[in-house]
Amino acid sequence: MAKPRASTVAPSIDSVVHPELTSGTPDQLVTDADLHGLSFTDLDTPQLSLGGATVDGCSFVRVVAREADWRSTRLRETTFDRLDIPIVRAPRGVWRDVHVSGARLGSVEAYETEWHSVHFVGCKLGFVNLRAAELLDVAFTDCVIEELDLLQTNARRVSFRGTRVSRLNLHQGKREHVDLRGADFEEIHGLDGLRGVTISPAQLDLLAPLLAREKGIKVEDA
Repeated sequence: MAKPRASTVAPSIDSVVHPELTSGTPDQLVTDADLHGLSFTDLDTPQLSLGGATVDGCSFVRVVAREADWRSTRLRETTFDRLDIPIVRAPRGVWRDVHVSGARLGSVEAYETEWHSVHFVGCKLGFVNLRAAELLDVAFTDCVIEELDLLQTNARRVSFRGTRVSRLNLHQGKREHVDLRGADFEEIHGLDGLRGVTISPAQLDLLAPLLAREKGIKVEDA
């Protein structure tokens, strides 16, 4: 008797619920900071510098900055609500149990990062560079992404419910339970990277011409 076909497994996203937090101050947002149980609200700063910092159990609400330096930053059980930052430099960081909602982020350089249980909701994102990242249990819900670069990314249990991606790069990397069925996309590059990705029948129709062109298949009426 044949085994039942395995279904796509959804991301397991842990909710982030903060206890009573202590109000933080802008002068605490510095390189290599160690922040625990703090809330930051209605900040407007030229640069949000948290490179090399540890941020645990914190909340950021309505933060505006021209750029953010989060290189090698460790985020845990932290929420971001309505951020407005054109440039985010966040490579080689570790994000675990992070929730980002209503954010407007331009260029997001997050290559070689580790994301575990990360959820973006209702965000508008420009160019998102996740090259060579490790993604586990990551979800984009009701987001708009101009370009998502997953070159050499290892991704497991990632979803894109109600999300529009204008350009998607899937070259190389390893994917398992990556669910594109809820996404609208205009361009996909790296069809070789579709192994381990789930798409809908309608999306397959859209991909058929690309697959035929890549494999050198002629499609002609008799």
